[in-house]
Amino acid sequence: MKGARELVHGTCVALGERAVLLRGESGAGKSDLALRFLALESAAGDAPGLVADDQVWVEARGNGSVVVSAPATLAGRIEVRGVGIMQVPHCKEATLVLVCDLSARDSVPRLPPEPLDTTKIAGVPLPCLRLTAFESSAALKLKMALLAAANDGSYGLH
Repeated sequence: MKGARELVHGTCVALGERAVLLRGESGAGKSDLALRFLALESAAGDAPGLVADDQVWVEARGNGSVVVSAPATLAGRIEVRGVGIMQVPHCKEATLVLVCDLSARDSVPRLPPEPLDTTKIAGVPLPCLRLTAFESSAALKLKMALLAAANDGSYGLH
Protein backbone atom coordinates (compact mmCIF):
# COMPACT_ATOMS: atom_id res chain seq x y z
CA MET A 1 0.00 0.00 0.00
CA LYS A 2 1.84 3.06 -1.29
CA GLY A 3 2.42 5.81 1.23
CA ALA A 4 1.32 3.81 4.28
CA ARG A 5 3.60 4.78 7.16
CA GLU A 6 3.58 3.53 10.71
CA LEU A 7 5.71 3.65 13.82
CA VAL A 8 6.37 0.16 15.16
CA HIS A 9 7.92 -1.08 18.39
CA GLY A 10 11.09 -2.99 17.59
CA THR A 11 14.73 -2.79 16.66
CA CYS A 12 15.99 -2.72 13.10
CA VAL A 13 19.44 -3.64 11.79
CA ALA A 14 20.78 -3.83 8.25
CA LEU A 15 23.45 -5.30 6.04
CA GLY A 16 24.11 -2.61 3.50
CA GLU A 17 20.72 -1.43 2.25
CA ARG A 18 18.68 -4.47 3.37
CA ALA A 19 17.15 -4.61 6.83
CA VAL A 20 15.49 -6.95 9.29
CA LEU A 21 12.99 -5.82 11.92
CA LEU A 22 13.34 -7.49 15.33
CA ARG A 23 10.09 -7.71 17.27
CA GLY A 24 9.37 -9.00 20.75
CA GLU A 25 8.23 -8.12 24.22
CA SER A 26 10.26 -5.81 26.43
CA GLY A 27 13.27 -7.79 27.63
CA ALA A 28 13.07 -10.29 24.73
CA GLY A 29 16.58 -9.34 23.62
CA LYS A 30 16.01 -7.03 20.64
CA SER A 31 18.73 -4.53 21.55
CA ASP A 32 21.08 -7.24 22.83
CA LEU A 33 20.79 -9.21 19.59
CA ALA A 34 21.25 -6.00 17.59
CA LEU A 35 24.50 -5.25 19.47
CA ARG A 36 25.87 -8.70 18.69
CA PHE A 37 24.75 -8.36 15.07
CA LEU A 38 26.58 -5.02 14.78
CA ALA A 39 29.79 -6.73 15.93
CA LEU A 40 29.73 -9.25 13.05
CA GLU A 41 32.11 -8.98 10.11
CA SER A 42 30.96 -7.37 6.90
CA ALA A 43 29.32 -9.60 4.29
CA ALA A 44 30.30 -8.97 0.66
CA GLY A 45 31.28 -5.42 1.54
CA ASP A 46 28.06 -4.68 3.43
CA ALA A 47 28.80 -3.71 7.02
CA PRO A 48 26.15 -4.45 9.66
CA GLY A 49 24.46 -1.27 10.82
CA LEU A 50 21.79 -0.04 13.20
CA VAL A 51 18.71 1.47 11.61
CA ALA A 52 16.71 2.08 14.80
CA ASP A 53 16.29 0.81 18.34
CA ASP A 54 12.98 0.69 20.25
CA GLN A 55 10.88 2.46 17.61
CA VAL A 56 11.10 2.18 13.84
CA TRP A 57 9.38 4.17 11.10
CA VAL A 58 8.20 1.88 8.30
CA GLU A 59 6.89 3.27 5.04
CA ALA A 60 5.48 1.47 2.02
CA ARG A 61 6.79 2.66 -1.33
CA GLY A 62 5.08 2.49 -4.70
CA ASN A 63 7.29 -0.36 -5.93
CA GLY A 64 6.04 -2.70 -3.17
CA SER A 65 9.09 -2.18 -0.98
CA VAL A 66 9.13 -1.03 2.63
CA VAL A 67 11.69 1.53 3.80
CA VAL A 68 12.70 1.74 7.46
CA SER A 69 14.26 4.61 9.38
CA ALA A 70 14.70 5.89 12.92
CA PRO A 71 12.62 8.61 14.53
CA ALA A 72 14.86 11.70 14.67
CA THR A 73 15.09 11.65 18.47
CA LEU A 74 16.37 8.04 18.48
CA ALA A 75 18.69 8.06 15.45
CA GLY A 76 22.02 6.41 16.27
CA ARG A 77 21.01 5.50 19.81
CA ILE A 78 20.72 2.00 21.24
CA GLU A 79 19.91 0.77 24.73
CA VAL A 80 22.73 -1.21 26.27
CA ARG A 81 21.09 -2.78 29.32
CA GLY A 82 23.15 -2.08 32.42
CA VAL A 83 25.29 0.52 30.64
CA GLY A 84 22.79 3.08 29.30
CA ILE A 85 21.72 4.65 26.03
CA MET A 86 24.75 4.67 23.74
CA GLN A 87 25.49 6.48 20.49
CA VAL A 88 26.53 4.21 17.58
CA PRO A 89 26.93 4.69 13.83
CA HIS A 90 23.65 4.11 12.04
CA CYS A 91 21.99 3.82 8.64
CA LYS A 92 19.69 6.68 7.68
CA GLU A 93 17.31 4.24 5.99
CA ALA A 94 17.19 0.74 4.50
CA THR A 95 14.80 -1.57 2.68
CA LEU A 96 12.99 -3.99 4.97
CA VAL A 97 13.24 -7.53 3.57
CA LEU A 98 12.61 -9.66 6.69
CA VAL A 99 10.83 -9.60 10.04
CA CYS A 100 12.15 -11.65 12.95
CA ASP A 101 9.96 -12.37 15.97
CA LEU A 102 12.01 -13.15 19.07
CA SER A 103 10.56 -16.15 20.88
CA ALA A 104 11.30 -18.69 23.58
CA ARG A 105 13.53 -21.55 22.42
CA ASP A 106 10.74 -24.15 22.60
CA SER A 107 8.55 -22.13 20.22
CA VAL A 108 11.19 -21.80 17.49
CA PRO A 109 10.83 -24.60 14.92
CA ARG A 110 13.91 -26.61 14.06
CA LEU A 111 13.23 -25.78 10.40
CA PRO A 112 11.07 -22.85 9.34
CA PRO A 113 7.95 -23.48 7.28
CA GLU A 114 8.25 -23.35 3.49
CA PRO A 115 7.33 -20.82 2.43
CA LEU A 116 7.98 -18.67 5.49
CA ASP A 117 5.04 -17.23 7.36
CA THR A 118 4.28 -13.64 6.44
CA THR A 119 3.32 -10.55 8.37
CA LYS A 120 2.04 -7.24 7.06
CA ILE A 121 4.04 -4.13 7.78
CA ALA A 122 2.69 -0.84 6.39
CA GLY A 123 0.27 -2.97 4.38
CA VAL A 124 3.02 -4.97 2.63
CA PRO A 125 3.45 -8.73 3.25
CA LEU A 126 6.97 -9.62 4.39
CA PRO A 127 8.58 -12.94 5.28
CA CYS A 128 8.70 -13.58 9.02
CA LEU A 129 10.69 -16.07 11.03
CA ARG A 130 11.28 -16.78 14.71
CA LEU A 131 14.59 -16.89 16.56
CA THR A 132 15.71 -17.04 20.17
CA ALA A 133 17.64 -13.84 20.91
CA PHE A 134 19.96 -15.08 23.64
CA GLU A 135 21.44 -18.12 21.90
CA SER A 136 25.14 -17.60 21.24
CA SER A 137 24.57 -18.18 17.52
CA ALA A 138 21.57 -15.84 17.21
CA ALA A 139 23.45 -12.94 15.58
CA LEU A 140 24.97 -15.24 12.96
CA LYS A 141 21.58 -16.90 12.34
CA LEU A 142 20.07 -13.46 11.86
CA LYS A 143 22.81 -12.52 9.39
CA MET A 144 22.30 -15.74 7.41
CA ALA A 145 18.53 -15.24 7.30
CA LEU A 146 18.94 -11.64 6.17
CA LEU A 147 21.35 -12.69 3.42
CA ALA A 148 18.94 -15.41 2.28
CA ALA A 149 16.05 -12.93 2.20
CA ALA A 150 18.12 -10.35 0.35
CA ASN A 151 19.48 -12.80 -2.22
CA ASP A 152 16.22 -14.06 -3.67
CA GLY A 153 14.00 -11.18 -2.65
CA SER A 154 11.29 -13.48 -1.35
CA TYR A 155 12.85 -15.92 1.15
CA GLY A 156 10.56 -18.61 -0.09
CA LEU A 157 7.47 -16.47 -0.61
CA HIS A 158 5.51 -17.45 -3.71
